[in-house]
Amino acid sequence: MATSTVTVGSAVGLHARPATIIAEAAAALSTPVTLATEGGEPVDAGSALMIMTLGAEKGATVIVESDDQAAVDQIAALVARDLDAE
Repeated sequence: MATSTVTVGSAVGLHARPATIIAEAAAALSTPVTLATEGGEPVDAGSALMIMTLGAEKGATVIVESDDQAAVDQIAALVARDLDAE
């Protein structure tokens, strides 16, 4: 299992807009990807609603996991970006 630990870059955390962008990217992948906060249960990265349940604020640590390293890298890069500024 490929894993990456990243810091949330969006100014107000993983709220609706960034969660939707991440979920759309994850849903387009051919392999499942999960997100989790440290000590928390993993959630499906393909679901914006599940991503928002993480309650991950700017600067929070998020663990991205998948069987595919390229998928992990792609989703981790989105989590780390300020998706509100785009």
